Amino acid sequence: MDDSKMVAGKVKKPGKRGRKPAKIDLKAKLERSRQSARECRARKKLRYQYLEELVSSKERAICALREELEMYKQWCSAMDQGKIPSEIKALLTGDDQKTPQGGSSTKTSKNKNGISSGSQDSHVFSCLFHTKLQL
Repeated sequence: MDDSKMVAGKVKKPGKRGRKPAKIDLKAKLERSRQSARECRARKKLRYQYLEELVSSKERAICALREELEMYKQWCSAMDQGKIPSEIKALLTGDDQKTPQGGSSTKTSKNKNGISSGSQDSHVFSCLFHTKLQL
């Protein structure tokens, strides 16, 4: 007996449905696969290099901020003892002299909004200084 079925006027044959896969040269397919794998590894390597550079720059920024925070803590403790650190005097008078602690207080940097933090530092410390004098 014939295995074909009659559906809507057309003869259907049993077996696989859909498109038949094109006969692709196996060597070409393997070469394309290898090339794709090489490109994937190269992209992965670039991504990891970028992330490593990003992490190291963030670590450097964290170290710089910790040093700055420690310097501010020392200034505050000195002011609590009634002493005015020379760095704060220099900031208040607007002198651009080198400070004994390495000059870290006179450097200016821009925050994420592009505003120079050097002027902010002098304003903050002048407010701090005047507040301490009033106490």
